[in-house]
Amino acid sequence: MLTAIIDYESGNLHSAQKAFERMAAETGGGEIVVTGDADVVARADRIVLPGDGAFPACMAELKGHSGLYDAMVEAVEAKGRPFMGICVGMQLMATWGREYADTRGLDWVAGEVRKIEPADPTLKVPHMGWNDLVLGSAHPVFDGVATGDHAYFVHSYHMEVRDRAQRLAHVDYGGEVTAVIGTGTMIGLQFHPEKSQATGLRMIGNFLLWSP
Repeated sequence: MLTAIIDYESGNLHSAQKAFERMAAETGGGEIVVTGDADVVARADRIVLPGDGAFPACMAELKGHSGLYDAMVEAVEAKGRPFMGICVGMQLMATWGREYADTRGLDWVAGEVRKIEPADPTLKVPHMGWNDLVLGSAHPVFDGVATGDHAYFVHSYHMEVRDRAQRLAHVDYGGEVTAVIGTGTMIGLQFHPEKSQATGLRMIGNFLLWSP
């Protein structure tokens, strides 16, 4: 069982790699590889798309690496490989990103990525630090995770989903802010599971064992 963490030069992947390797060792979840090689992504059993920075830049980088975007889309859409998007990697699952310039996303979960606008003016953007998850739907990746468990966020934009059934969890930050989205074999986490201690590690472990 091979899990490919896609490296498209949009973030420091060291902590994510270590967290996935730790949980793979604990769960028997197979091999973890960080790669920008389209051929490796094409044959992977699971795919993880991280991302830090702005939506347009991340999409451009992903498409700019020879064959990488097409290999990922083929693996997820045609082959049904389990997929996890993290932070901007989750946002790229949307139909549109509205950060700086309107940018087409993967359109795997219908919706738009827009700036967080807290109702409380004392709350600063970016939304940065620990916040309590509010789970809205059951999901195998939530096994052993409950409403009130903490996750670590660093972001100024969030996903506004068209179908609320595809928003699996949210947090309160002067209003509801999307934390987890999902449909079919795909799940996206706005927070950084590799920085979210026990909660994040549990979700990584669950993903490595998930058989949709």
